[in-house]
Amino acid sequence: MPVLPRVLVTGANGFLGRHLVAELLHRGYPVRALVRPGGGASSALPPLQSLPIEVCEFDLARVVRRAVLADVGRGCEAIIHAAALAQVNPARSRAVRAANLGGTEQAIALARTVGVGRFVYVGTANVFGFGSKTQPGDETRPYAGRRYGLDYMDGKRAATDRVLQAVAREQLPAVLVHPTFMLGPGDARPTSGALLLELHRGRLPGYPLGGKNYVHVRDVAVATVNALTQGRVGESYILGNENLSYKEAFGLIAGVLGVAPPRWPVPPPLANFYGAICDLRALFTGRAAQVNSAMTAVANDGHYFTAQKARHELSLPQTPIIQAVAEAFDWFKTHGYVQ
Repeated sequence: MPVLPRVLVTGANGFLGRHLVAELLHRGYPVRALVRPGGGASSALPPLQSLPIEVCEFDLARVVRRAVLADVGRGCEAIIHAAALAQVNPARSRAVRAANLGGTEQAIALARTVGVGRFVYVGTANVFGFGSKTQPGDETRPYAGRRYGLDYMDGKRAATDRVLQAVAREQLPAVLVHPTFMLGPGDARPTSGALLLELHRGRLPGYPLGGKNYVHVRDVAVATVNALTQGRVGESYILGNENLSYKEAFGLIAGVLGVAPPRWPVPPPLANFYGAICDLRALFTGRAAQVNSAMTAVANDGHYFTAQKARHELSLPQTPIIQAVAEAFDWFKTHGYVQ
């Protein structure tokens, strides 16, 4: 059997990162996991050190010397750069930009120093223009998220542009994958899975009038690992599955959880007013409120995408979202998140 290349995974301790490590090990790849110093996993997850991989603590967001990068990447022939800070509250955050844009700059420098054969960048579908259910957004649509004033979206768009620039000017052998809203087991912090917990606790009496695309986190991991050998250098691929309005998504999730779905639609003017009130509260208290005006503006829109390109070129699986919800909720129950 051919010897598979060693893969360095940044953000290996995150929700997606854990699934990437599992998928790589399943296929027989040697793995070096890169995690932030002190960024240990939740006690709900076994430590990475218990897996048959190398674990390296390293902060990609900081400027480092070439010799240090060479030591971190020594022996690795591919990089999956999945490290990110998916924080949208507060809307503006230097830490978010440092992690997402600065971290990507360092990951590119690391790839250049080591001379990898493939660099897989994990972005977000929100760096493209969204569409309707009948005409969903794709990889050709220009960025539409600047209207929201979110450093997460703006920083990920800037990071995507930096990767594409490195492909064009530095011959970086990069393939870019852009997941939509991921659901599934193992969301220990939790991140996207917090939606399930809020619905289960009855804390969402209403639903916004927008919507989004949902995908199983394991499907994202499979397609991302496929990008080590599939896909075209310099191309972007949206990794998604089902387009659902919030009413549809909340109803589906509530059915799996065995709770009543939110009953009341929240008109955009009311959502925007609530977001503005939360902004004022945060301004006067110095603490982030539950939401902000940028988040309510996003929720008013339909962030619908197609993953047709990734299905064809990266063999993206399409696990039903109802299964992703069921697996996520079972995991939360097993690990004590649900009483």
